[in-house]
Amino acid sequence: MREINAETIIEAVSGICIEANLKLSEEMEGCIKKAAESEKNPLGQKIIGQLIENMNIAEEDKIPICQDTGMAVFFVRVGQDVHINGSLTDAINEGVRRGYTEGYLRKSVVSDPLERINTGDNTPAIIHYDIVLGDKLEITITPKGFGSENMSKLYMLKPADGVEGIKNAVISTVKEAGPNACPPFVVGVGIGGDFELAAELSKKALTREPGSHNIKPYYADLERELLDSINSLGIGPAGLGGSTTALAVNIETYPTHIAGMPVAVNMCCHVDRHKTVIL
Repeated sequence: MREINAETIIEAVSGICIEANLKLSEEMEGCIKKAAESEKNPLGQKIIGQLIENMNIAEEDKIPICQDTGMAVFFVRVGQDVHINGSLTDAINEGVRRGYTEGYLRKSVVSDPLERINTGDNTPAIIHYDIVLGDKLEITITPKGFGSENMSKLYMLKPADGVEGIKNAVISTVKEAGPNACPPFVVGVGIGGDFELAAELSKKALTREPGSHNIKPYYADLERELLDSINSLGIGPAGLGGSTTALAVNIETYPTHIAGMPVAVNMCCHVDRHKTVIL
């Protein structure tokens, strides 16, 4: 049994809270730069150029790449041979508190949906746990801003709706989002499970790097087809027209009930922030 001290987790979480908000992954940066080369619309080219300039300024000046530094969402894989010296949930929340306070990141969490009183430190986080084999602790943060989150959708389709129903759900969600979700998008799609798991899968899909594909060829082909369809809508960067409406479509799936086909579409702007630490 391997032991990990809570303070080690707090420091690691604090660090990735800050890092994720200041710099995109190399894959995301490369995807945006590639889009600048392929976009033909002059206004679209200009917008992507501004996104790249903003990205560079954020890295050089150590400031958030987006003013909405998001609600802290975590996917945590806990090795069953790991013992945490303290509360794992408390350690993650303390890491968020320190990271968002010491990193001067915007605190966007309110303690009650109706009373709307800001907690002042961006806690509590949303944490999804998965118990796995091994003696490692893997913590992934994906800070989620709500400009795009608010445009996400969950559909409880019937099995008879088939793949066309899935396509229609994704495309209609993107169309309705339009400029409100700050395109170009990364679109996370969760298919299967039940009501709540489909939504979790769609959020988890956003932690995959652009250019990666579902391990099942059928879904990998569907990712490519949906990306082409979305980019033919003409919404474009900032919703001002062009061929770069989305940078990636990522699909995650899970077995489901014979009577249902849940589909969740989680919209994310080009600032698809995520960072992983393994302890």
